[in-house]
Amino acid sequence: MIQKKKLPVLGLGTLLLLGGSALAQAVDTIPGMPPVVDPKNIYTETRAGNLNPEVAQDPPRIYVPNLRSNNVYVIDPQTYKVVARFKVGKSPQHVVPSWDLRTLWVTNNAEGTTNGSLTPIDPRTTQPLPNVAVDDPYNMYFTPDGKSAITVAEARERLDFRDPHTMEMQGSVSVPQCKGVNHADFSIDGRYAIFTCEFGGYLAKVDTVNRTVMGYLKLSGGGMPQDILTAPDGHKFYVADMHADGVFVIDGDTFRETGFIPTGVGTHGLYPSRDGTRMYVANRGSHKIHGPPHGKAGGVSVIDFATDKVVANWPIPGGGSPDMGNVSNDGGTLWLSGRFDDVVYAIDTTTGATRKIPVGQEPHGLTVWPQPGRYSIGHTGILR
Repeated sequence: MIQKKKLPVLGLGTLLLLGGSALAQAVDTIPGMPPVVDPKNIYTETRAGNLNPEVAQDPPRIYVPNLRSNNVYVIDPQTYKVVARFKVGKSPQHVVPSWDLRTLWVTNNAEGTTNGSLTPIDPRTTQPLPNVAVDDPYNMYFTPDGKSAITVAEARERLDFRDPHTMEMQGSVSVPQCKGVNHADFSIDGRYAIFTCEFGGYLAKVDTVNRTVMGYLKLSGGGMPQDILTAPDGHKFYVADMHADGVFVIDGDTFRETGFIPTGVGTHGLYPSRDGTRMYVANRGSHKIHGPPHGKAGGVSVIDFATDKVVANWPIPGGGSPDMGNVSNDGGTLWLSGRFDDVVYAIDTTTGATRKIPVGQEPHGLTVWPQPGRYSIGHTGILR
């Protein structure tokens, strides 16, 4: 399969140089996790252009999983053209970069069946490899120490910890109060993750070391939490809620709700800017799981991390359904799938100007590759 070469850890090492004196790294991470370079900003190593030399050799591409046409479209971001397409398993949901950045995994959860699979893609050749049978992989994450992949078995109400290369099962965590478990992010030290529960309005906090459920939190409003993103400080979390039309703010350590930021209709996807100062919020334009095309309210809101205020709103011209994606290596373009419009949006992160590229049927969790950073925690390429 794909080579298992472990990439070197880039960054400033385990010491912080402040005022000319060396201070010991303040964050006590789980064993094997790369050190936190700046305790105030977990995104320092994902700044624009900070590509690992090995990853920099991968051709720039946008990988788009199309849920209903069971294929992946590949876009050249320089020409905005589809340059390849290939079949994958049934119901591809997300394209997920591996922890070591050497494989892109397509999560085919085969909705309504037991024929789930993962399709590995070699990012150097941009070509798929044979499918790996995996039960109900709606989404996938990697523990920050790189020791486990976590396939999110949404229909089974279960988190499956697996070997990150072979996908052999290591163990499972049942989350029966987390109906529709789907998205997650990790604390600054890697000791816990918070998962969203789409059906019922709950969050689940999971101990990543002992593989146990630490508790559940019922959100005060909304009822359909979607994506979740850790703030730069590594302790605060943002939760997009498609019914609340905004973002809940959560203190991850105490596991309590501390605020709410209104954004737009059908709040769905969350992505940090390359300089770690802003968060792009995709508002899908509908409260429905299968919404109409050309939603008038579809667009993107921009939140300032320092103030938790919305500083810009970019409506999709003619209406749209922005869903999942990521930011380009240089930080200049936000790429998002147009879930109900069968397109991909390329959005200028300075002006909000939007280009549309036709793709397959119901594009979902696309990823941008390559991306800056040392390792991936999964989803559509949340790197650290």
